[in-house]
Amino acid sequence: MSVSDTAVPWPLVGRELELASFDAVWAARRCQGVVVHGPAGIGKSRLARECLPRAVRAGFEAGQATASAPAAAVPLGAIAHLIPPGLDLVDPVRGFAAVARALSGPGGRRRWVLLVDDLQWLDAASAVLLRQLMDAGVVRLIGTVRSGEPVGDAVGALCGGDAVHRIDLEPFDVRATEQALQAALGGPVVRRTVEDLHEASGGNVLFLRELVLGALAVGTLAYDGEIWEQNGRFAAGTRRLSEMIDARLSAAPDRARPALELLALCEPVPVADVLATTDLDTLTALEESGLVRVVTCRRRTTVVLAHPLYGEALRRRIPSLRRTKLLLDQVGRTTAAGARRADDTRRMAAWQLAATGTADPALLVEAAALARYAHDYAQAKTLLESLHEKDQTTATRLALGEALFELGAPVGAEAVLAAAYAGARGDQEKLSVAVVRSWNLFWGAGRTPEALALIADAVGGMAGAEGRRMLRYHAASIRISDGDPSALALLDDMGDEAGDAADPTGWLTAAMMKSMALTMRGRAMDGVVWAEQAYRAHLAIADRALYPHPAAQLISLSVVLRDVGRFTEARANGERAHSELATSATQLTRTWIAFSRGQVELSCGHPASARRWFAETVRRARSQGQIRPLNPGLNGLAIAAAQRGDVAAAEQAAERARQYPPFGLYAEFGALAQAWLRIARGDLGAARAVLDEAAERSRAAGNISMEVWLLTDLVRIGGASAALGRLAEMAETAQGDLVPAVLDLARGLAEDDPERLLAVAETMAGMGADLYAAEAASAAAAAFRRVGRPRRAPVAARLAVESAALCEGARTPLSAAEAAAPLTARQRDIAVLAAAGVASKDIAARLQLSVRTVENHLQNAYSRLGVTTRAELADALGA
Repeated sequence: MSVSDTAVPWPLVGRELELASFDAVWAARRCQGVVVHGPAGIGKSRLARECLPRAVRAGFEAGQATASAPAAAVPLGAIAHLIPPGLDLVDPVRGFAAVARALSGPGGRRRWVLLVDDLQWLDAASAVLLRQLMDAGVVRLIGTVRSGEPVGDAVGALCGGDAVHRIDLEPFDVRATEQALQAALGGPVVRRTVEDLHEASGGNVLFLRELVLGALAVGTLAYDGEIWEQNGRFAAGTRRLSEMIDARLSAAPDRARPALELLALCEPVPVADVLATTDLDTLTALEESGLVRVVTCRRRTTVVLAHPLYGEALRRRIPSLRRTKLLLDQVGRTTAAGARRADDTRRMAAWQLAATGTADPALLVEAAALARYAHDYAQAKTLLESLHEKDQTTATRLALGEALFELGAPVGAEAVLAAAYAGARGDQEKLSVAVVRSWNLFWGAGRTPEALALIADAVGGMAGAEGRRMLRYHAASIRISDGDPSALALLDDMGDEAGDAADPTGWLTAAMMKSMALTMRGRAMDGVVWAEQAYRAHLAIADRALYPHPAAQLISLSVVLRDVGRFTEARANGERAHSELATSATQLTRTWIAFSRGQVELSCGHPASARRWFAETVRRARSQGQIRPLNPGLNGLAIAAAQRGDVAAAEQAAERARQYPPFGLYAEFGALAQAWLRIARGDLGAARAVLDEAAERSRAAGNISMEVWLLTDLVRIGGASAALGRLAEMAETAQGDLVPAVLDLARGLAEDDPERLLAVAETMAGMGADLYAAEAASAAAAAFRRVGRPRRAPVAARLAVESAALCEGARTPLSAAEAAAPLTARQRDIAVLAAAGVASKDIAARLQLSVRTVENHLQNAYSRLGVTTRAELADALGA
């Protein structure tokens, strides 16, 4: 389907529960119909059309009718085409009986399903006839009713009764919006773009479609080969959408226009303020017509436009001077009322800026502080940049630098923060600026030596010991991030003193990285405890630590949960982080949350989901000028693509990754990418060598958690015996369930122990590690057959298939296909290379074997797999 084809409906997604409800109700003998209710554009007709063929498959003959205002003026106008010709309807009783007989056919066996759109416009005669046909069991109804429209008594009777099932359609939530976008666009969409489209459309399917078509038409919604993203603000949509909204708004009387314009500029607006522009009857009529909503929260009642797009349409048409008057009048009303609400100050500042281009400096500073408190860094930036140079202070420059950093502008942030650092006086100011500026230099600009040199300079100018301690913590967080877990020693005296710390931001960033250092050192459970503690502490002092967003703590928590084997919880924390960022403009945190979600999905064995998150990481990092995420993000993309068998995409991503410097914490992602590229090409021996060398480097660096993941992949591709000793050594001190499970997997593979492998598979499945479970179960099934216990093999094979079904098409050497016809490790190495098209002599050279040995192994593989050619071999291996 082409998304640019306006005549083609979008795929139906997000309505699975409604379809299941229809199927269940329709199967009941007493069912007379199903009616779908909802506002215009919500997808009522689309759902009804999807239900119609389901009814036909259940044995009904189909008919359709569309009610309309013109047809309603003619009795039976909507369904006249369905009445058999020649029937006399002068006598309604006899006529309706004749229609029933004609429709039911000889013996009364024919059953009809009639789809009627917009039942609220059905004329009374048609409604009465349909009701009688439904009562007689001749016709079942599938109908739609638009919410907010008047419904006559006859139509009300048609839709009522226990035998007519009602489905109320709600707007899409964010998840359903994402499903619809991915299905329509044919690829994943950056989460922020999904959120923006969901907000702009209000979850209305029709509006969503028109917004997307409009954005595609002007090129603001673009695809980079991996993921879709919106660049800049969304266009107004298509002309069709504009005409629909304009027609909706034009129904409002002229006397309502001032109220609608005020809401477009300033919503939410207190009821009393709206009534200053119109009368109560007009406001009531606006609510009844569905143009505005009245919202009560605690003791505050406000008015908002019923849909975000109404505001866009109204704002485009407000003349400049009238806009200024409306905004300043609202500033006056809010001031007169005492500006008591928590957000009144920043809203008044924004209105003054929009109206006049300036505002009182004190008001701007106070409003910017409130915007930062709400993590609305975009508004904070706008407000702070409006200050004249003479009104700037170290505190305002620090706040602006924070905002620029969070918005992904590290160069601009460094310029502002350098000025703030030069003007800082006293330990507290120097400390606060040094923490933020060094963080920006490290994470934003990728300039590690300068970041550490800045901290050293700040330490030298610090009079008090407490400031020097906070800077030591901050230096440790940067060194840990750069891949040096030995910096954990600098945090030995770090306690639970977030609220009392001289610089809460410095304490929180150090706490975030302490959990990572603990898991790097093999103390993953301690890392979980610290990550949870840091998150709770961040929430408790969020009013003091306005940067970064508390959701940033969930990045570390997700990673360390994965490192102890709690995969399901790790995934849930990633989703929670995104939910908490829904209203925040922060960019850096979003990028790293996307990366951590890619890591977790990859470990769970979901390469398609991992690829989607790594693609978002790369897209966001590039658009925001972030250097750090590009190398690990592109290497993650390569790994995920390779596990899906997309070698070309994996090679391209790995090549692009080499253009950027490796990042300390994830320096070995490049080795993982190279290993999985070799696996995808069938060169398992070379892949094992890459993983073994990378594991040695990680061990030397003291990064035990990365060593575990490298050894895990080594075990999965035939290196169980080689990894066994080191895994056993680590298991003696490792915290959590992951390392013992991987050790059991290695022992099961090395010893060809099917019972151990089956137990590992069940353990992995319980953890949420779906691909590891599928691989272990597959190997168990093969081992059961090899040891002469074929009756146990189906149990393992069943688990392998169930787990593999969750793995999004992952293709790995320990595949489910192996369970049906097992090969030895050497046979598998040779068979995979042969299936990839490598000649026998080249296989022999690569594996340092004779050509005859290769041919012998290959013939044995043919025999075990029941094939005779290399083409059949590729099919049998799923290559």
